[in-house]
Amino acid sequence: MQRIMVLGVSPGVGKSTLARQIGEALGIETYHLDRYFWKPGWVQASEEEFAEKQREIVQRDQWVMDGNYNGTYSIRSERADTIVYLERPLSVCLNRVLKRWWTHRGQTRDDVGCTEKIEFGFLKFIVTTYYGRKKRMRERFLTFQQEDVKKEIVLLRSQQDVESFLHYLKG
Repeated sequence: MQRIMVLGVSPGVGKSTLARQIGEALGIETYHLDRYFWKPGWVQASEEEFAEKQREIVQRDQWVMDGNYNGTYSIRSERADTIVYLERPLSVCLNRVLKRWWTHRGQTRDDVGCTEKIEFGFLKFIVTTYYGRKKRMRERFLTFQQEDVKKEIVLLRSQQDVESFLHYLKG
C-alpha cells in the first residue's frame, strides 16, 4: 500500500480521521481533498485548480488522499493501488457531523481550512442523498475491481472493521 484513496458513503462517515490514521500507521503523508476544494470563507476552488492539485499529488510515490468528489475520481483511482471505502449507518454520519460542528464551532479545522459551520441544507443533503450514494458507491466499487484486478479494495462497515484494518496496517 503506497497510494491510498479513502472514500465514504457520506459526510461524517470518518474519511478524514481514517485517512490520517492510515497515514500515521504507514508513515505516508495524508492529503485531505476538502483542503484543496475549499478556500477560506468556504469559497470553492475552480474545477481546474482542484483537479490540477490532485494531478500533482498523485504523481508522488506515496500518498493517502481522502474525499469523494465524484468529478475527479479518475485522477486518483488510476494511480491508487488501494481504495478504502467507509460505509456507516446514516445515524452515525449525522451524529458525527453534529458532534464535529459542536466541538469545532468557530474554529478552523486543519482538514478543511475553513471555520466550522453547519447549515440546514448540508444536513438535508446528507439525509436525502445517503441511500442513493450508498447504492452508487457499491456499483462504483465493482467498476474499480473490474478496471484493475490488482487494485486492493477495502470495505469497512463498522468500527470493528476500522479497528481491525488499522491493527493490520500497524502489523
